[in-house]
Amino acid sequence: MTNHYETLGVPKDASTADIKKAYRKLARELHPDVNPGREDEFKQVAVAYEVLSDPEKRRNYDMGGSEYGQGFGGANFGGFSDLFETFFGGGMGGSPQQPASRKRRGKDALIGIEIDLETAAFGGTEEIDIATAEVCETCQGDGTRPGTSVETCSLCHGTGSVQQMTRTLLGQMVTNQTCNNCGGYGTRITDPCTSCHGDGRVRVERTLSFRIPAGVSTGTRIQLAGRGEVGPGGGPPGDLFIEVTVAEHASFERDGDNLRCTIEVPMTAAALGATVKLDTFDGAQDIEIPAGTQSGTTQKLAGLGAKRLRHQSRGDLIVTINVATPKKLDAKQTELLEELARLRDETQPEATVGKADERSAFRRFRERFAGR
Repeated sequence: MTNHYETLGVPKDASTADIKKAYRKLARELHPDVNPGREDEFKQVAVAYEVLSDPEKRRNYDMGGSEYGQGFGGANFGGFSDLFETFFGGGMGGSPQQPASRKRRGKDALIGIEIDLETAAFGGTEEIDIATAEVCETCQGDGTRPGTSVETCSLCHGTGSVQQMTRTLLGQMVTNQTCNNCGGYGTRITDPCTSCHGDGRVRVERTLSFRIPAGVSTGTRIQLAGRGEVGPGGGPPGDLFIEVTVAEHASFERDGDNLRCTIEVPMTAAALGATVKLDTFDGAQDIEIPAGTQSGTTQKLAGLGAKRLRHQSRGDLIVTINVATPKKLDAKQTELLEELARLRDETQPEATVGKADERSAFRRFRERFAGR
């Protein structure tokens, strides 16, 4: 039995790449056009590569099975064709390629849209005006004038490719090239549709309505499958992607799934305690201001934040309370505050030094980092 590894001059554990490299080298040296009289050696090299380049055949061969493809007439030239394909980008004269289809899928499109915070948090329906491509109603995507049809290419006779003969070091090679006369389609449109000029589609402007899911944020992309432009030849449409930008809100800001806002209460309300109304996306809410509330105090309204994307649950609404110090006082107000200061022994107050609120400092840093 012929030892295929010895024929190619490679060890038994040689990689597929090493086998291919050895074969290419020997094929050049032993080709009949280069070395007449060494046809038998050339055939043995081709057969060896045919067996060892195929994982299944190689496994069978290594296990002592029959030499599949032994003999030049029994080989199917898989490896030999692979060599020529590597060198010349075409087959060794094989069957012509299939003609290309005029009907192709449309391109995907990306459009940006700005939405308000409420829509981003809770979802909604939006409309946008887009310029896109739709199937030509005149020719229904065929690209030909009504009453006519495409004609078979006279050069490639409908195959979409033509054979070209090239003389190389290894002899004459026949490769298949795309037909220049029909562009590889195998047919020609000699009488194009006057509406689409043979493209099978026309440009139109239309209004598109779509749903914004609850919980989206800036940068979220919404995929609308099949809502992109129709492809050439009336091919299937691509997808439309909507990239969301969330506009700033006058009162609320997004913090993940939470919403945040700040309310300002008078100094007297903070000192004595009060109940104030806060208009939220869920309607008016009562905010209890305990007596002695300090500026910067926060309250959490559970479940009044944004919806979580692809979930039914919601975040929280975090309310920060700022105490407003009066800037202008009339004589009576000044007198009353001075009396209060005397009663509290605060006419000569001393400042209390403490560390800055680390949480607030971190939040300020995060907001600067986010460009807010």
